[in-house]
Amino acid sequence: MRVGIGYDSHRFDDGRPLVLGGVTIPDGPGLAGHSDADAVAHAVTDAVLGAGALGDIGRHFPDTDPANEGADSIEMLGAVVRRIQAEGLRVVNVDVSVIAERPRIAPHVEGMRARLAAALGTESSAVSVKGKTNEGMGWIGRDEGVAVIAVASLASTRDDPDTS
Repeated sequence: MRVGIGYDSHRFDDGRPLVLGGVTIPDGPGLAGHSDADAVAHAVTDAVLGAGALGDIGRHFPDTDPANEGADSIEMLGAVVRRIQAEGLRVVNVDVSVIAERPRIAPHVEGMRARLAAALGTESSAVSVKGKTNEGMGWIGRDEGVAVIAVASLASTRDDPDTS
């Protein structure tokens, strides 16, 4: 068993759509970033990469590469999952906390779980997404942006009865 932790944060950007966990959320400003700025997908990607000891999202998808401009972060997550599968690993589960004063995350959780699970190659039941506020404290409390923490666990596919 391997465990990785991922973190991402982005400032709000009124000129962009808000995408979290592969779901476009209509009731909020978007997030600033080189790709689609999906902080949930970025944190999950870093957690998976960390568990696989394969670096971080910036190493695999640098913001200096024009090919990554406006990129779909769920597709980037899928590419990372294919990479860990090539290393003989599979995603067991993922747990995500979205820290923001807005938007409300609860109405979008099931959509995020489904999109993330599809990219991770697992069932939605293995993906947890929850929203938390920062109780008005700090830059998140001032409603300047969003932060996300994710934990991923991986297991070897070698001699694994779940993959035979």
